[in-house]
Amino acid sequence: MTRLHIRIDFDPAGAIGPGKIMLLERIRDTGSISAAGRALGMSYRRAWLLVDDMNRLFKEPVVNAAVGGRQGGGTVLTAFGEQVIDHYRAVEREARVATAHRLAALQAMVNPDYQAEEP
Repeated sequence: MTRLHIRIDFDPAGAIGPGKIMLLERIRDTGSISAAGRALGMSYRRAWLLVDDMNRLFKEPVVNAAVGGRQGGGTVLTAFGEQVIDHYRAVEREARVATAHRLAALQAMVNPDYQAEEP
């Protein structure tokens, strides 16, 4: 199976890719940075640093802390964060459609007996 991974680098600095987008989607689903991080196999600190980076990268925050109550605080994906996810996923879909024939051609060129060595 051939997969295409998209990383978008912004000027003057900063980037988003599949990992950050999956993190945003898990935050949306769980309402928690720590739960989202656990679901993706990363530490709370790593997840928090990625969220902080995205909040600083964009003109508006992608995630906001929710005020604590009986259940404690949490994290909510902002409407702007939802737009970031939607745009990124659209770029992925459009890139797959535009490159499908090239990816199939490259896949057909792969040696079926090749086994990648562990680094």
